Amino acid sequence: MNAIPTEDHTVGPIDWHQTDLYRFFARVLSPPTRECFNLLSQPEVASALHRLWISLDCKDQFPGFAWFASYELYESAYIALFDVGVPEPPVPLFESAHDKRRPAQEIAVENTYFYDVLGLRSDPGKAVPDYLVTQLEFLAALRYTGEQTGEEATAVSMLRAESDFIERHLLNWIPMATSKLGKTGAPGFPVLMQLLAAFLSRRHDG
Repeated sequence: MNAIPTEDHTVGPIDWHQTDLYRFFARVLSPPTRECFNLLSQPEVASALHRLWISLDCKDQFPGFAWFASYELYESAYIALFDVGVPEPPVPLFESAHDKRRPAQEIAVENTYFYDVLGLRSDPGKAVPDYLVTQLEFLAALRYTGEQTGEEATAVSMLRAESDFIERHLLNWIPMATSKLGKTGAPGFPVLMQLLAAFLSRRHDG
């Protein structure tokens, strides 16, 4: 999916007011990269996430944020949580893996209908339409388009599409995935998913 470049937060504290949270969560929940590992290994990240937790009015107290001691541990944990398992990984990052009420193909097609709003296409060689990162990149593009347009009608249309997509697709499965991930006892990822769920609820509620 075509998208605007992500910000670089690998050096210095994270300024949440200047950060596109859709892109932030897409970045930290994407398949492992050295860049992401270095970002989340920064000492100030725990306090930055604590500030975000408070600003999003997350339930309960901030549980703290512990990251992996090495890139190899981070990579292997990501694979074990999200990519590998029998009959499936503990927490697949696909909407259709959690919503069993509808066929996976129907969910993929409905996601694609939303992407058509901006003329976007997911790359089938990299991800299916209901993949979390693809969904977050689409929401980032919607938000960016709405903020950059000079036409009020277009801005309102983009906001409506954003809210509808969050309700029909992200809030349809992220709470379930968050609950499953919290039971794994894994470092780092459960807090990131809780923050994502809170952010999506905030955006949906306006």
